[in-house]
Amino acid sequence: MILTRTVSKKLLTLAIASSVLALSGCVTIPDAIQGTSPTPVDRLSVVQNAPKQFTGAEARFGGTVVAVANERGRTILEIAAVPLDSGARPILGEPSQGRLLASVNGFLDPVDFRGQLVTVVGPITGLRDGKIGMTPYRFVTMDATGFKRWRIAQQIVMPPQPMGRGAGIMAHGAQVGAGVMAGIIQVRRRCKLSLRE
Repeated sequence: MILTRTVSKKLLTLAIASSVLALSGCVTIPDAIQGTSPTPVDRLSVVQNAPKQFTGAEARFGGTVVAVANERGRTILEIAAVPLDSGARPILGEPSQGRLLASVNGFLDPVDFRGQLVTVVGPITGLRDGKIGMTPYRFVTMDATGFKRWRIAQQIVMPPQPMGRGAGIMAHGAQVGAGVMAGIIQVRRRCKLSLRE
């Protein structure tokens, strides 16, 4: 009877810990880019096609900062927009949907932002004529009330190796096989890139 209670308590503790870990994996949008609208505009092409309809509407866009211009009291980020995931992070490897100019209050150092991935949120203010290189372009403009700079994290995933003749060792809790099959050592690697706060 006492053994059953002990096992039941351990199972309950394990179930609670598993639930907490599972919930911690849920994706949430960081407070800095949460915004005030439950469904901010997030498709740049829709805004480009009907800018007057969306002027004043809250939008959330993200992508790579391609240029930074410091003006008096504000910084303009030129962003090559890509689709966002459910956590409002730019999706790596997606093609650009177009460009936008996000006005951020205060000074942002170009060294810290050029080439970086960001997400911005705020009201759409309209369109501005400009150029990309020598090509005329109409940029969507917005006042960024919040922004988030992301950093890329690289994970190397090593699939289990075949265990022929040879030895297997444990390294940091993961099996690393040094299987020798017909005198050939096979090691496969796959890199996975993700964004972190």
